[in-house]
Amino acid sequence: MNTVITHADPLPLPPASGAWREGDPPGRRRWHGLRRPLPLEAGGELPGVRLAFETWGRLAPDASNAVLVLHALTGDSHVTGPAGPGHPTPGWWEELVGPGRALDTDRWFVVAPNVLGGCQGSTGPASPRPDGTRCWGGAFPFVTQRDQVAAERDLADALGIDRWALVVGGSMGGMRALEWAVSYPERTGALLLLATTAAASAEQIAWASVQLHAIRSDPHWRGGNYHDTGPGPHAGLGLARRLAHVTYRSEAELQLRFGRAPQGTEHPWRGGRYQVESYLDHHAGKLARRFDAASYVVLVEAMNAHDAGRARGGVRAALRRVTAPTLVAGVDSDRLYPLAQQAELAAGIPGAGRLRVIESSCGHDGFLVETEQVGRLVRELLGTG
Repeated sequence: MNTVITHADPLPLPPASGAWREGDPPGRRRWHGLRRPLPLEAGGELPGVRLAFETWGRLAPDASNAVLVLHALTGDSHVTGPAGPGHPTPGWWEELVGPGRALDTDRWFVVAPNVLGGCQGSTGPASPRPDGTRCWGGAFPFVTQRDQVAAERDLADALGIDRWALVVGGSMGGMRALEWAVSYPERTGALLLLATTAAASAEQIAWASVQLHAIRSDPHWRGGNYHDTGPGPHAGLGLARRLAHVTYRSEAELQLRFGRAPQGTEHPWRGGRYQVESYLDHHAGKLARRFDAASYVVLVEAMNAHDAGRARGGVRAALRRVTAPTLVAGVDSDRLYPLAQQAELAAGIPGAGRLRVIESSCGHDGFLVETEQVGRLVRELLGTG
């Protein structure tokens, strides 16, 4: 008789949302509230906006040492530091930020906001509406990268920072870093763009569309209004994460790490999994416990809308607005944001010079993994090499 293997999750079921909610431990977060409703590029305005952010180091009296670090899709403000109350995961760029590291916090004042529309303290679908009656849920408005950067500009004003010494970001964070340099060239002292693009491509939108369909097809999605009604759309979010994670890594890495090996004693012919399936299951489960499905939808839609050339005469004209010393780097094994997209940025931004290539077997995630190579680029731009 064949044995059917089941995969019971040893962890308790997650809440409807993995978002940070009012009453949760604040951790290292601070908050900035915009004084006025935020006008939105798609029309209308968003009232009651708050940005969660973290800082490291001390701001110089003339505010000349401020560095803005912008996270990718499922990142947050916790760039460095341990997991703990309020922070479900350790810092996502731990080896890049801190005393003696490329972003030396004994010298630089590092600021990392949680993006508008996110779920780790900034205003997003899991946040209460300004009247406090219920969370935004599916009524959260469509926001773009430019809206997100406008909110970050307000944070910079509140911190007394007129000009960033450096703006750095990868993937979605790179989209916002580019928007900073195009929208506010006088406020961007240097620019580091990693594994990103001037505009989302048809293929990137297609991959994202499948992820959005996975979430919206979950019976617990309820039009995005699930936060206080019971189970959340974890199955849909998990499917979206599995698909995304395959695009984040490289075929060669997956083959080297997992090949066709089964997971432990499980037999794939009898209900068991291959190791690579277990790997994807692990990442899907982790995300459900620290992220919000509606935020995932909002941020993916913002990434799909990314086009630096929109209403600016096209991408080439937009890139010519950048005045900051710039380095553009891509990952040689990245199949989601291929090097050709970074080559377009390097060729179009005045003074950017040659495209830098990060060597990694890790695919798109290489910009997060190869911190030594990224650190050298940071030091080059800051003149601290």
